Amino acid sequence: MLKLFNHYVPSNTVLQLLFDAMLLFVAVVAVFVLQEQVDVTLLIAVIPSAFAFAVTMMILNGALGLYRVNFGADFRETVMRVGMSIVLSIPVAYGIFRVLPWGEVAHEAAELNVIGLLGFVVAVRGFAVRRVGAGVLVKRIMVIGTGADAVAVEHALSNPGNPSLQVVGFYPAGSGDEVRVDPKRVVHFDGNLLNAANHLRVNEIIVAVRERRGGVIPLRELLDCKMAGIKVLDLSSFFERVRGQVRIDSLRASWLIYGEGFRQGWGRTLVKRIFDLVASSILLVLAAPVMVLAAILIAVEDGAPIFYRQERVGLGGRLFKVTKFRSMRRDAERDGKPRWASANDDRVTRIGRFIRKVRIDELPQLFNVLKGDMSLVGPRPERPFFVDQLTRDIPFYAVRHCVKPGVTGWAQVRYQYGSSVDDAINKLQYDLYYVKNHTLFLDTVVLFETVRVVLTGDGAH
Repeated sequence: MLKLFNHYVPSNTVLQLLFDAMLLFVAVVAVFVLQEQVDVTLLIAVIPSAFAFAVTMMILNGALGLYRVNFGADFRETVMRVGMSIVLSIPVAYGIFRVLPWGEVAHEAAELNVIGLLGFVVAVRGFAVRRVGAGVLVKRIMVIGTGADAVAVEHALSNPGNPSLQVVGFYPAGSGDEVRVDPKRVVHFDGNLLNAANHLRVNEIIVAVRERRGGVIPLRELLDCKMAGIKVLDLSSFFERVRGQVRIDSLRASWLIYGEGFRQGWGRTLVKRIFDLVASSILLVLAAPVMVLAAILIAVEDGAPIFYRQERVGLGGRLFKVTKFRSMRRDAERDGKPRWASANDDRVTRIGRFIRKVRIDELPQLFNVLKGDMSLVGPRPERPFFVDQLTRDIPFYAVRHCVKPGVTGWAQVRYQYGSSVDDAINKLQYDLYYVKNHTLFLDTVVLFETVRVVLTGDGAH
């Protein structure tokens, strides 16, 4: 895993992106050199333009999920994913053609060939990722511990999204450590931890033991491993890197205080605010026809009111009124008792079900962004009734209120629709990751992921 702007990205994904970008760059240059009269003017125009075009298109398709490993995807699902990438890439590519200087020297046939090459690269990568195995840069990992936490680590690393991470064995933390992993994978080695790690050619060690007192963890031996160049991670850092979440069950207040991240400086706040103002203004202009149509359909099916305003908890625990298109019946809470919204809520109207699925009901919140109550990206704002309940039941829940709530968020693109306290706990783990690591780069990733979720219907809300 590589850490880019405080966000972890699979190293194999970066290598695939770079390889495909270079392939597309070389192919574009070759098309122009073969079809046009080669001179210095053409090369000066084409080479930097081809590079910018290749990088832009690969980043776009990467953000749309083309490079997400999914071994469970069937052929139809893969075709839909590749088709979506191609359909979205073509108009963007033609837009780039109009901006880049090669338009002055290129014939239409050359541009068509470039589009064909782009489609070929996208199709090859889309079907290749479906069959990719362990990847190029495989990291061999040894887990300290054999209990429930060790099982959780193994489960996280068995995810197809982590093909370059391989567990080579489990090292017992002590004689009293229960064995919940496969006994055949427990490391029995005569010697110390460093010798065992060298014997198994280990690159990383994950400490999957929460109890750190009484000599349970061999600290001296772990230090020897670190000094020998073997990376050592605790549970919190491991899940942050692999799952993009800060686990509640392995979290301590001292880690929040002394650890990296969770910085809320004025510079970061200013950049985020400027981004919100510019992006939400553009989105409002682009979404205006869709919003007008949605308002008409809501009025025709269930009458007024068109909008739904509700009190939510925002930055610093302050209350504000969120505005959404009304997707539920007017008598959804006629008894006055707050209820969790669920994925198949029977209170949702027919039009409401559709606009919720494609996120149209969230569009009026762009006015909340312009006003400053919300951000484009951040933890979703919750109702005061549920915030009070969740703050009592879930440790560190209030930490999510140290940034502005968002129209979309890291938890929304990584986890399904939440309708219980357990779901709130799982979403909080992603919210804490966002609060700890949020940057303009991560905001951009979330926005692209939101587009992917809406277009593919992956189920995250």
